[in-house]
Amino acid sequence: MFSTPSLKSLEQTVAFTERRHVILAGNIANTDTPGYRSKDLSVETFQKNLRDAIQSDRQERDVSPGLRLSLLGSPNQTTKSSFADSKKITMESVRDSMKQILYHDGSDDSLEMQVTQIAKNQSMHTMAIAMMKTQFRQLQMAITGSANV
Repeated sequence: MFSTPSLKSLEQTVAFTERRHVILAGNIANTDTPGYRSKDLSVETFQKNLRDAIQSDRQERDVSPGLRLSLLGSPNQTTKSSFADSKKITMESVRDSMKQILYHDGSDDSLEMQVTQIAKNQSMHTMAIAMMKTQFRQLQMAITGSANV
């Protein structure tokens, strides 16, 4: 129930924006530090990895259980665990994009640019949290059978 692709994606987005915020805040804190090189996480890499993970999950769901059996043999614990492992590896590639810190040469990095990046990052974080709240609210409405939640 809590492992839907959209919820997993939102969870990864929140984790990414939290980590990126810490890095960007560090850049601002060290603006006047001699020799400090600003850092960042690649939003493009994160989005590409997340997109790939979502597409992989969709492709897996599009394969019928019967076809999976004919491709992989009888349904045993190994088959079930191999599907779980492939999903885990796909989401790990999304998490890996949070580790790829980009170092900038500092020549074009200003305080204004860092503040702008923090504002963009905050917007992405706020949007992901709002969407997660909406999904949980819908789940709560489905459980209680009432729209007055």
